[in-house]
Amino acid sequence: MSKEKYQPETLAVRAGAVHSQFNENSEALFLTSSFTFDSAAQAAARFVGNEPGNIYSRFTNPTVTMFEERLAAMEGAEQCVATASGMSAILACVMGLMKAGDHIVTSQSIFGATINLFNNIIKKFGVETTYVSATDVSRWQAAVRPNTRLFFLETPSNPLTEISDIAAIAAVARGCGALLVVDNCFCTPILQRPLDLGADIVIQSATKYIDGQGRVLGGAVLGNRKLMEPVFGFLRTAGPTLSAFNAWVMLKGLETLKIRMDAHSANSLELARWLEAQPNVARVYYPGLPSHPQHKLAMRQQKTGGGIVSFEVKGGREAAWRVIDSARLISITANLGDTKTTLTHPASTTHGRITPEARAAAGITEGLLRIAVGLEAVVDIQADLARGLV
Repeated sequence: MSKEKYQPETLAVRAGAVHSQFNENSEALFLTSSFTFDSAAQAAARFVGNEPGNIYSRFTNPTVTMFEERLAAMEGAEQCVATASGMSAILACVMGLMKAGDHIVTSQSIFGATINLFNNIIKKFGVETTYVSATDVSRWQAAVRPNTRLFFLETPSNPLTEISDIAAIAAVARGCGALLVVDNCFCTPILQRPLDLGADIVIQSATKYIDGQGRVLGGAVLGNRKLMEPVFGFLRTAGPTLSAFNAWVMLKGLETLKIRMDAHSANSLELARWLEAQPNVARVYYPGLPSHPQHKLAMRQQKTGGGIVSFEVKGGREAAWRVIDSARLISITANLGDTKTTLTHPASTTHGRITPEARAAAGITEGLLRIAVGLEAVVDIQADLARGLV
């Protein structure tokens, strides 16, 4: 593409595309484990980095590169490092940028698997983590230690859609010499661009909205080239890399991302308003609702409220499971970002492996349900939920 300034939906269709000698219009899928060289000298030059080119699909593949360049353009990043999943993106980021004796400050309102990664795996390498409120900036400042190197947050958070003030937390991070990493999975670059708000690195679970149809796994770490160098170094050696096929599927997913995110958001707002009116719903969590505690902040940082609605039903786990078990249309699965609406009970699934104390601190009650609103007719989603809201 030329260096003109294009809108996100144009970048989602055109950025990063490189065509072969066949001049294909759709991006090519390069299913190969390795690439050949013209000579021994060329092989040596590529392996040591003196000549650009493809070597081995664990860390160089044209289809993966096209996906990386397209997503980087959309996020406003200098470089993207694609990974096998969203969790491997977080792992690559931490392992690439941190060392034994370093300290992470993160929100207590993050994905359960991320908590387990920090507590059970990263901790074994001598990196400690402190958990603070997602919304109280003063807590982030108070948690800083001399060895703090990384701030990590999700906004909106999973599952309560809490909104963190990215610019304010970025200022605290800069003040102590730490990097701010933002998991942008719920919004994607269509609805939110954390790097523009002061973040240093963006994490994507491309499995979710970027693919958008529940087909493949993928992740990404995005930032400036200097920060991405050690992340890529970890990836090249350790190998949690994105496959060419998955990259190709997600390239196709990016082409419709703007249309889908607009539709997910519109459906979610309509469903959230309906849920607020249901007598057996105690509370609804959706950033697009004026009742959301950080509604004004969300509308400053995000273009819409996004596609995730969480709600608490009266009657605890028994009532929550009744809603799930009564569903006939909605998919009962912990995944999100699909064209199909999905429903889960966070306390027993996505956050079921963390301690009860950690769940309580994050506000995850036994009556809480998370619905990732798909592209079906909203009246049909409402009817499916109404069956269990009795």
